[in-house]
Amino acid sequence: MTRRTVCVAALMLVLASCAPDPAANASEPNATAPGTPAAATATRGLDPTLIAAAVAKAEALPRLRSLLILRDGTEEAAHRFHDGPALDRPVNIKSASKTVISALVGMAIDRDMLDGIDQPVAPLLKADLPANPDPRLSRITIGHLLSMQSGLQRTSGQYYGAWVTSPNWVRYALSRPFVEEPGGVMLYSTGNSHLLSAILTRTTGRGTDRLAREWLGKPLGIQIPSWARDPQGIAFGGNDMLMSPRGLARFGELYRNGGRVDGRQILSETWIADSWRPRGVSPWSGNGYGFGWFASEAAGHRVHFAWGYGGQMLYIVPSLNLTVVMTSDSAPHPRAESHIAELHALLADYIVPAARKGNA
Repeated sequence: MTRRTVCVAALMLVLASCAPDPAANASEPNATAPGTPAAATATRGLDPTLIAAAVAKAEALPRLRSLLILRDGTEEAAHRFHDGPALDRPVNIKSASKTVISALVGMAIDRDMLDGIDQPVAPLLKADLPANPDPRLSRITIGHLLSMQSGLQRTSGQYYGAWVTSPNWVRYALSRPFVEEPGGVMLYSTGNSHLLSAILTRTTGRGTDRLAREWLGKPLGIQIPSWARDPQGIAFGGNDMLMSPRGLARFGELYRNGGRVDGRQILSETWIADSWRPRGVSPWSGNGYGFGWFASEAAGHRVHFAWGYGGQMLYIVPSLNLTVVMTSDSAPHPRAESHIAELHALLADYIVPAARKGNA
């Protein structure tokens, strides 16, 4: 890879910029073609009138591209909007990639390729440590990277462009000054997730994209194409992963089912519980944050969700056996026009009540 190629690729990443700064065709089964009016069609365990209202609200959001609702593992609603891509076509899930990286870290721990969340990261990334490292670097653990509590200055938001145009993303992230103590305040930073991708690559000897295909894609029966890499060839560890809406739903079902798929345990139930337990709180949204998962409530029910910039959302409502996927135009302009609040409202005001009423 030439220096010119690296620079062009990095500038493209800046233009596509990433993380939430927690500031199908009509012939597809159960899919509604674009422009089709919402109807109160029968569903199992979901109130049809409320779901029809949810679809109508969703269709009125100009940047929303898909809505999938699964109850007890069954796809009860599948809609695409505004000429969005087919529901089985991989799309950019932006920072929901961080949630997938978290799963891969858990799988590496399950396989004894990593020691656990308390393992220090400095020895694993020794080649890219600064010449005179801050002693606090030795205190950062895998868990701190997962929960965004490394204490290092962020590489997201206003710092993102300088990071992805640097010649070595891992070295740049490790050289950021400490603005908090390790294990302290949550500082949402894509660099933390990229360090995890580097750790996975160096400890397993395989690229993170290959691990995703082998450990998740194959058992889940979903396509995970290769995605962007840094100048050293490490797959981007916190942004730009590609997964279809149905693939994302299948990934969500893995978590809802306690790490089991088709009767096989591929991710430990303990890891899921640890991932869903908030360690910090986002200063922008007020949501709790665990290992790649945000936590909140919707209509009185606990919700765990993956959040990608622009509205790439995966919601799990365990108490109602709900898995919900929403994908959107991944690059709203201006940034302030992102419609996250409306997506949360779709879940809280329509989908969760539809499941509660369906129970009755």
